[in-house]
Amino acid sequence: MARRYDHSREELNEMAMQAATKIVAEEGLRALSTRRVAKEIGYSVGTIYNLFSNLDDLVLRLNGATLDNLHQALSALGRTGMPEEDLRALAAKYISFTQDNFHLWNSLFEHRLPAGEELPDNFSRKVNRLLALVEEALEPVFGENEQECQKSARVLWSSLHGICSLVTSDKLDVVARETAHELTDSLITHYLAGLKKGE
Repeated sequence: MARRYDHSREELNEMAMQAATKIVAEEGLRALSTRRVAKEIGYSVGTIYNLFSNLDDLVLRLNGATLDNLHQALSALGRTGMPEEDLRALAAKYISFTQDNFHLWNSLFEHRLPAGEELPDNFSRKVNRLLALVEEALEPVFGENEQECQKSARVLWSSLHGICSLVTSDKLDVVARETAHELTDSLITHYLAGLKKGE
């Protein structure tokens, strides 16, 4: 490893992010601290606070990177133009991502900002970018009714999140015998059928 002070700010930021990602991926969000990150990269805690305003800032950037990686995985699927097929593909990839990145995904929902603080705009944009993928899959159902399309995308995504939360907390068998994929397929099939029936 290069000696201290041999790294640029950009390099230090990348090193800190890599260390934070490794810690959370292996041990969960509770294991993350500025002191732990500093130790991992061989710098002082003060250096970490020169890169990030506080631990919340570091976690937000880490969670933002997770959202970016999730978006990359989902957007790589492409679209067939058939809502049910596209939604099933998105859901399957999402479930796979949560299982492969359990602690990083969990950090998205574990982390809480102090009272009175709001998520930064760029974080909200990352979330909306993900939801836009679901909206694109639903677009053939709703046509130009953008508002209903957005609402349905959030209903489906929230429902999928609930299923994944049961899986990652090892509680799915308490409420269902089916797998996450089977429950999600049923959710999508019946939700879309309900939309068609209401037309």
